[in-house]
Amino acid sequence: MMSTRSPILIAPSILSADFGRLAEDVEAAEEAGADWIHVDVMDGHFVPNITIGPGVTEAVRKATSLPVDVHLMIQNPERYVQAFVDAGAHRITVHQEVCPHLHRVLEGIREAGASPGVALNPSTPVESLSEVVQLVDLILVMTVNPGFGGQSFIETSPEKLRRLMALLEVRGDGHLPHIQVDGGVGPGTAPSVVRAGADVLVAGSALYKAPEGLARAMEKLRAAAGGARRVSA
Repeated sequence: MMSTRSPILIAPSILSADFGRLAEDVEAAEEAGADWIHVDVMDGHFVPNITIGPGVTEAVRKATSLPVDVHLMIQNPERYVQAFVDAGAHRITVHQEVCPHLHRVLEGIREAGASPGVALNPSTPVESLSEVVQLVDLILVMTVNPGFGGQSFIETSPEKLRRLMALLEVRGDGHLPHIQVDGGVGPGTAPSVVRAGADVLVAGSALYKAPEGLARAMEKLRAAAGGARRVSA
């Protein structure tokens, strides 16, 4: 059996922040108790949206002492790894779907000085990671189809997380990466993904768009996640 991890980590996504006051929104997330700051990078090719690059990542790095968690939803991510590391990324996650040489890309992220992660789209089976799980510090299970914030949570996601935890147990080498979820995460969905194995919750709209404000929304999300016991694989 693999040991549980506690506490659950919360990574606010700046995709839902006000870019006109980005530094203030990042600082507010840190003051509210965020654990990481999540940066979504999209290229308009792999996903149907264009967002930010290393320059904004550098601005985030300067605005916070928290780890900067960069999610590259782009084609040919290996071309940009060093630029994001130089901009201050602590963690870089790439998508399995765009990396025909995934092993090489993950090793390149670590060699560049960042912690490597791999992401799966909702339709990508967890078994596709069986040969690389030992190389990553984080696995991101997308709980919406990537591209835009504010989408509805895919209800079959907890079952996919359970399959991922089973895959990790089968390996039996004691290596348990962070299990991150992103998309439609809020107080209503956090308990189910935590029980299924997630320990890092990425939330955008549920925090930055919450009518009660960021600080109160963070409290509610953490309370919901804390009320669910993360199961071992």
